[in-house]
Amino acid sequence: MKILYAASEVSPFAKTGGLADVAGSLPTALARLGHEVKVVMPRYGSVDEIRQPLKSCGGFSVRLAGKDYPFTLWTCQLPDSPVEVLFLSHDGLFGRPGLYQEKGKDYPDNLERFAAFSRAVLEVPKIMNWRPDVLHGNDWQTAPVFAYRRAHLSDDPPYRRLGMLFTIHNLGYQGLFPGSEFPKLGLPPDYFAPAALEFYGKVNLLKAGLVFSGVLNTVSETYSREIRSPEFGYGLEGVLQARRSDLFGIINGVDYQQWNPAHDPTLVQPYDVRNLKGKRVCREALQKECHLPIKEVPLIGMITRLTAQKGMDLVIEALDELMRLDLQLVVLGSGEPEMEQKLKSAMRRYPEKLSVRIGFDEPLSHRIEAGADLFLMPSRYEPCGLNQMYSLRYGTVPIVRKTGGLADTVIDATSSHLEAGTATGFVFGPASAHALLTTVRLAMKLFREKNSWYRMMRAGMAADFSWDRSAKEYEKLYRLAVEKAAGPVKPGKT
Repeated sequence: MKILYAASEVSPFAKTGGLADVAGSLPTALARLGHEVKVVMPRYGSVDEIRQPLKSCGGFSVRLAGKDYPFTLWTCQLPDSPVEVLFLSHDGLFGRPGLYQEKGKDYPDNLERFAAFSRAVLEVPKIMNWRPDVLHGNDWQTAPVFAYRRAHLSDDPPYRRLGMLFTIHNLGYQGLFPGSEFPKLGLPPDYFAPAALEFYGKVNLLKAGLVFSGVLNTVSETYSREIRSPEFGYGLEGVLQARRSDLFGIINGVDYQQWNPAHDPTLVQPYDVRNLKGKRVCREALQKECHLPIKEVPLIGMITRLTAQKGMDLVIEALDELMRLDLQLVVLGSGEPEMEQKLKSAMRRYPEKLSVRIGFDEPLSHRIEAGADLFLMPSRYEPCGLNQMYSLRYGTVPIVRKTGGLADTVIDATSSHLEAGTATGFVFGPASAHALLTTVRLAMKLFREKNSWYRMMRAGMAADFSWDRSAKEYEKLYRLAVEKAAGPVKPGKT
């Protein structure tokens, strides 16, 4: 199968979040299954810093609302992969320091930038003389591709039977713009309607993917259900409920070449499921690095954005109670200034129990995963989550809230799961400091029961969340998308 994979960021070329990791790993896993995949992304100013040898494939223009946008197409290989990466360059739109914003402020022309990019994506197969079977778009930045295909190319032979899959990585980011900007899209006027891109008087670019793609998916099965409810739907629950038969959930994968304690170069000593001695060495090294006493108490790790969405307000509310327990806590992350200050203040009060590093440090994140006994993720919502899966592979037992991908990847330490040897972590329901504290206390109790604890560690380390596993699920959706290539209803119809 030939797959054109469109994304606004792809690791290692450009990254702000998990989308880049997915776009940098899934295509390679699909190629291992025998598919021909081409990834297309903008050529940002930062791409040149990677020093990849880019080859020009020529130029072309797209026209939107009476304005011409000249693009140049460049190509190179994804590192250590047979996958070809195609870059669309337009210096005026993408020759900037940031991807979506600069100095904390969104670029004011983001609608124009990603509309032009999306329309240009549809010209790539023509330039390459390559006919894809499936177009796979991701998040609001590429969602307009599906509207342009429907509005302008649905009767064009190369696109008439094109399978279309759209992935929602986080419904909280929708690409909302003033309604007055709709004409810049160059779409028919009736596309600014509730059945298409209109959203309470605004333009909602994400809706283009939700309405006009053949198949939808999110990055976990639980999240695919959650977003059909008012609590998680961000106003789009009705649209998603109407398309529930076309909506699926597939857990993101983990790159086990990068996240593997047996071969991790950042660790002081490697270890694996057969020999866990190295984990104790990593634990003591982490305590030393974080200026904590080397003690045999539960060491809890957190690598997170310091925001309420990640449940950090619950941690801060429970912090004094947590510090009364016989444990240690290491936090790495950045976010809301008020939360940063509260954590730093708490570290001064509890220097032998709490270590806080503001910012991000990739090698340290690996050492926390390896050195911690427990990993805390109390998110209010989490479409997929990756750190809980990293933790499982590193034998670091996760404590998570029952939401999204956290619920789908961690098997709760109930008595029946512990007896069966299938438990891999601890799961709590209410988004409350009380529930968090209760679960931490339960984990500490089991920590002292070493046979049960090691059994749970090993069960987690044996879990398979590889990209090869996820790619097989995407393969099924691609086949379904090809079968449904006629697409959903047109604007104005229900």
